[in-house]
Amino acid sequence: MKYLLIIFFSTITINKTFSQVNCEAYKYYGDTLKYRACKKAEEANKYYQFDRRFQEKLDEVLKIDSTYAYAYREKSVAYLKSGDFINWKKLMDKAVLYDPKDNLGYRGWCRYQFFRDYKGAIKDIEKLDSLVDYDIGTSINGDYHLNIARAICYKAIGQNEKAIKIIENQLNSKDYSVGLYDYFHLGVWYLENNQYKIAIKAFEKQLIENDLAEVHYYMALSYKKLKDVYNYKEQLEIAKTMYDEGKVLFDPYTNHFDKIYLDDIENERINGKKR
Repeated sequence: MKYLLIIFFSTITINKTFSQVNCEAYKYYGDTLKYRACKKAEEANKYYQFDRRFQEKLDEVLKIDSTYAYAYREKSVAYLKSGDFINWKKLMDKAVLYDPKDNLGYRGWCRYQFFRDYKGAIKDIEKLDSLVDYDIGTSINGDYHLNIARAICYKAIGQNEKAIKIIENQLNSKDYSVGLYDYFHLGVWYLENNQYKIAIKAFEKQLIENDLAEVHYYMALSYKKLKDVYNYKEQLEIAKTMYDEGKVLFDPYTNHFDKIYLDDIENERINGKKR
């Protein structure tokens, strides 16, 4: 059920545009320029993001108010989806310039997800954290808290201990709702840190949140390190079955960090038969 919900909400995220503030709020605070820009931006919503008229409406918005960050961010989406990352970044840099609190997290997440610009992503997320006194929020698809994304980026640049500490702190923070993959990544990093028993405990917690083939694969590797042949082979077989059923890490645009492939499982199964 949770796996189906992941796909459902991912599909919603892909097809919706970013929500803007209620235009009446600008009117209430006396910002008539932003109010006019906001109302004009609403006219773009009836067009698809790749429709020329969508972009033209947002150009009209920026003629009214060249500092209206929402319009830059909305214009950027089509460039991101079409792979024109240069123009995407130019527009997103404008959005961040005029409204850093609402856009640093998104730019940081995209830097990680699409470009594997780990240092850039860390910089954006940590800058956002320094600007606000509230929770910095999640990735645009809702799959990761931005602090978990920051941890992944630190892991990617070789700072494993720091990555583990960030995730542990996030999991222990007050009122935090565990994400879809938090314990999975933590378990993998414990495994790579030679903390095999602790890794298995993390994977067991992950199974409660979101059971995936990758979890069983890495759990198998943990048991292998502990020389527990029975559980090693059992977890590999479960991983193979779940992979065949499509119960794997999935994103419509990019591959998840720590993702595995069928060859990884098959190679381990071959090795397991030799034991």
